Amino acid sequence: MQLSNVIKFGFLTAALASLAACGTIKTMGNLEEGAGETAMQLWDRWVECGGEIACATTWERKVAEDVTPEDIEDALMSVATEMNIKAVGVLPLSDELQARGMESGYLKVYSFCNPVTARKMVDFAPHMAAYLPCRITVVEQKNPETGKSELWLYTLNMDMMVKMGKKLPPELKKEAMHVRDTIWKMMEAGATGDF
Repeated sequence: MQLSNVIKFGFLTAALASLAACGTIKTMGNLEEGAGETAMQLWDRWVECGGEIACATTWERKVAEDVTPEDIEDALMSVATEMNIKAVGVLPLSDELQARGMESGYLKVYSFCNPVTARKMVDFAPHMAAYLPCRITVVEQKNPETGKSELWLYTLNMDMMVKMGKKLPPELKKEAMHVRDTIWKMMEAGATGDF
């Protein structure tokens, strides 16, 4: 066993032993299958990111050099239409910052939602409302090695929402996985400009 796995196993064993009296074992029985694996993936990502929680809980894709912001938008909207998810808002932050006289690289937030699935998720777990709507953000940032500007896409890690929580009723899980797969497909299409 690798040292990192031994440490993880020891940490997990100690945590389980100390929390068993608090109902942790009972709670674990209510979780989706594979929840522990997803939690460990987030833990590994958190460590890899140097403790930055936003890095650990998001997906990112570097946009191909020949893909423009307009190409990204076309790809996102095309996939949204194809997969029956509603575009519910756009927040052009860099335009707003420039209107205020501030320098800014490209920064734009796209919001999407399946209203029926959103309502069902909130009925199942009201705190899910804090994650609505689904967002994909286009960020222009400097590559620290080359100094060149690059476009990146960021969104919430949807596996965390679907695979790590309390067991969803089968029909709701199917709907939630459709939203998860749609957001992933949008990230892929936006990064490559292919749709």
